Amino acid sequence: MSKISSVRTTDVRFPTSLELDGSDAVNVDPDYSAAYVEVSTDEGETGHGLVFTCGRGNELITAAMDSYGELLVGRDTDELVNNLGDASRRLVHDSQLRWLGPEKGVSHMACGGLVNALWDIRARREQKPLWLLLSEMSAEELISAVDFTHIRNALTPEDAAAILARGQEGKAERIAELKRDGYPAYTTTPGWLGYSDEKLVRLSKEAVEAGFGMIKLKVAGSIEDDRRRLGLAREAVGPDVRIAIDANQRWEEQEAIDWVNQLQDFQPYWIEEPTSTDDILGHAAIRKGVHPVKVATGEAVHNRIIFKQLLQAGAIDVMQIDSTRVAGVNENIANLLLAARFDVPVCPHAGGVGLCELVQHFSFFDYAAVTGSMENRVIEFVDHLHEHFAEPVVVSNGRYQAPTLPGNGAEMLRPSVERWTFSSGAGWQDVLAR
Repeated sequence: MSKISSVRTTDVRFPTSLELDGSDAVNVDPDYSAAYVEVSTDEGETGHGLVFTCGRGNELITAAMDSYGELLVGRDTDELVNNLGDASRRLVHDSQLRWLGPEKGVSHMACGGLVNALWDIRARREQKPLWLLLSEMSAEELISAVDFTHIRNALTPEDAAAILARGQEGKAERIAELKRDGYPAYTTTPGWLGYSDEKLVRLSKEAVEAGFGMIKLKVAGSIEDDRRRLGLAREAVGPDVRIAIDANQRWEEQEAIDWVNQLQDFQPYWIEEPTSTDDILGHAAIRKGVHPVKVATGEAVHNRIIFKQLLQAGAIDVMQIDSTRVAGVNENIANLLLAARFDVPVCPHAGGVGLCELVQHFSFFDYAAVTGSMENRVIEFVDHLHEHFAEPVVVSNGRYQAPTLPGNGAEMLRPSVERWTFSSGAGWQDVLAR
C-alpha cells in the first residue's frame, strides 16, 4: 500500500526586480518567486505544486506548506488521490490551522500548493494533462471535489450537475479542437509600469505581430503618465486591438471612476482591480460608473465565497481566477462553476512564475466540459521564466497550445530549482556578488 513519504518545499526566487519585469503601481520591485513543493510516495511517485509570490514572504508559504504537509505524510496515497474532495477538506478545514484564515491568505495558499501536488500525482497516474483529466472525469467526481460550504445560496450540487450535463454535448469535438487550435491569449508583456515609452511601443507592436488581439497596460502611477502611455500604445496597436488596463487595487471607489473616465478616449476594454478585491460594493459602484469599460478582478480574491458575492452583487464583468491564490484545483472548479452559473466569462490571471503553466488547464477544461464557449475569454500570457519548467507553455499566433504531458504543469527543472534557491543557489550568489 502506497503512502505519502515526504513533503519537500523549496524557496525559489528570480531577481526580476533588476529589470522591473512585473512592476506595477503597487508591486514596484517584485522578485517573481515560487514556493515550490514536491509530494512524494514510498513507491517513487512525485507530485509537484507551487505558490507564486513576489519575493519576501516566500519563506512564509514554504513554512506553511511544511506544517500542512505533516497532515499528509504517512497517509494512504490511493485514499488521497482517489478522493481529492476529502483530501482538500482534510487540509483546508483542519481545526487548528484553519484559525489562521479561515480560507484566506498564507494558510489557504499553502493548502492549495499541496492540493495541486496531489492532483499532479493523480494526473500522472492516468497519463493525462490536468485539463484533459478534468474534462474526462465524471460529473459526480467533479462535484465531489467541490466544497459547497457557504456557496449553496448561489450554486448547489444540483446546479453544478446541470451545468456539467450541458457541457457533455459536443465535448469530444471541443477537446479535439483544443488539441488542434489551442485557446486565445492576451499579453501583459508590453505593459509593466517601470518600462520606458520606447520599450512599451516596441513590445506593443511585437505583440500584434505575434498574433495577440489584446494587450494589457499597468496604470495608476499618474493620470498624465497613463494618458501618455495609453496614447502611445493605442497608436502602436491600432484601433482594432483591445487594450486592457490594470490598477492593482490602487484606487478608492470614486477615484477609480474619475480616473478611468479620463482614459475613455483610448477605449480601454477592461479596468482590472480598480480597488481592493475585498470591496464588493465598491466594485459594483465602479462598474456602473465606468461603463462601457468592463470591470475585471480575481487574482487576489481569497476564495470561492468572495467570488460568489462579486457575482451576486453584479460587481464584475470578467472573473480572473488564479491557479495559486485559492486552495488549488478543487476551489477553481467551484469558481468556474460559479462563473458559469452567472454567465460571466473567466479570463485567468497568469504571468508570475509558473502561473501560465498552471492556469491554462482551467480555461481548457472550462471550454471542453463546462461552458463550451470562448466568447470574450482569453488567458493572460507573459513571456517570463518559462524555460525553468518541464513543460513550458507554448503560445503560437496569439493562442495557448494544449499541454500534452501528464500532470498539472508545475514541475520545475531540477537545475533551475537548485540555481535559484534563495539565497544559497548559484544564481543568487552571482546576483549578490554584483
